[in-house]
Amino acid sequence: MLIDVIAGARPNFVKIAPILAAFQEKVSNGLNVKIRFIHTGQHFDDNMSSSILKQLNIPTPDYNLNAGSNSAAEQTGKIMLGYENILQKESSQLCIVVGDVTSTMACAITAKKNGCDVAHVEAGIRSGDMTMPEEINRIVTDSITDLFFTTSVYANKNLLDTGVKLQSIYFVGNVMIDTLESFKHKFRPPFFWDDFNLNFNNYFVLTLHRPANVDNFTVLNNFLKVISDCTKPFSVVFPVHPRTRNILNRAFPNYTNILFVEPLPYLEFNFLVSQSKGVITDSGGITEETTALRIPCITLRDSTERPETCSVGTNELIGTDAVMLPYYLNKILNNNWKNSSIPEKWDGKAAVRITDCIVSKYFNKNE
Repeated sequence: MLIDVIAGARPNFVKIAPILAAFQEKVSNGLNVKIRFIHTGQHFDDNMSSSILKQLNIPTPDYNLNAGSNSAAEQTGKIMLGYENILQKESSQLCIVVGDVTSTMACAITAKKNGCDVAHVEAGIRSGDMTMPEEINRIVTDSITDLFFTTSVYANKNLLDTGVKLQSIYFVGNVMIDTLESFKHKFRPPFFWDDFNLNFNNYFVLTLHRPANVDNFTVLNNFLKVISDCTKPFSVVFPVHPRTRNILNRAFPNYTNILFVEPLPYLEFNFLVSQSKGVITDSGGITEETTALRIPCITLRDSTERPETCSVGTNELIGTDAVMLPYYLNKILNNNWKNSSIPEKWDGKAAVRITDCIVSKYFNKNE
C-alpha cells in the first residue's frame, strides 16, 4: 500500500514528524507499506522549513512542489497541479493531510478527485471566523475527508453537528504534543541567549502574524507600544514572521525592551517558550504548546479553534484590542495566572493511535 503524507508549512512539519516515525516503526516490524512524503514548498524560508526537517529527524521529501510565496490562489493552483502529476505517475491509496494551511486543502481536493481516500489530522477544529483563510481550508478539507483524526471533544462535536458519522471520527489526541514530548530533552537556547542576558522567567515571548494584527502598521505598532510599556523592566523576545517583517520594514519601530529577531528553529523557539514568564501570540499552535508546557499565554484574537487551550489549558483569549493587554500582563507579572491542566489524550501517543487506526482499517481486514 502507498500512503502519501503531505506537509508544506512549518506547523505541518511538527505534526507529521511523529506520524512518519510511527509508520517507520511499523515498517521495521514488517508492515508492507510505502510512505511517500510530499513537501509542497509553501514555506521555503530555511528557518520556516528545511531547518525544522533536520531538527525533527524528518526524512528528505520524495517530492518538493516548490509552491513558493504567492497568493493563496496561486499557491493552491500550483500545489494541485504538482500533486496531480505525482498521482498520475503512481496513485496512492490514502492521502494524509494535517492542519489547516493551503497545502492541506489543495492536496485533499486533488487526492479525492484522483480516487484516493483522505485522512485529516486535526479534523473538526473551527474558529467560526470566516475571514480566516484557515477556517475555509478546514471546512473544505473536512467536507471531503474519509478518516477524521481529532484533538478534542470540541472537534468531535463540530464534526457530528455537520453530519459526519461517528464511526468515521477517531479521537486520537494532539500530534503537536507528541513532537513536543519527544524533543523536549533537546531544547536548546538560541544563539543570542547570553548576549541578551536572558534567564529563566525574566522575559516574555511575542509572535504576531495574522493579517488583522500586522497588515496595518498603526495597529501593529500600537500592540508593540502597549506590550513594551506593560512588560518593563522585562525583555520581550519577538521572532518576526516574514509577513510581519514586511510591514515593520516600512517604518521600523524602536522599543528598548523588545528584541526583534529572525524566526527561530523549533528546538530554540520552544526552549525560549519553556523558560519564559509568558507568551503573547496570535498563533493557534503556540497556544497548544504553551498549554503543554504550562506557560501563561495571551492570545490576540477574537476567536479560537482550540477552545480546550482556554477551558483547560493556560491560554486566555483577549480579542484584538490592545486595551485588554495591561490587565492580563499584570496577572502574569503578579504570578496570578489561572490554574490549568493538560487536555485529554495530549499524552504524546496521538501518532501511534493514528497509525494503529490506519493499519486496522486498511491492513487487518485483508489478513
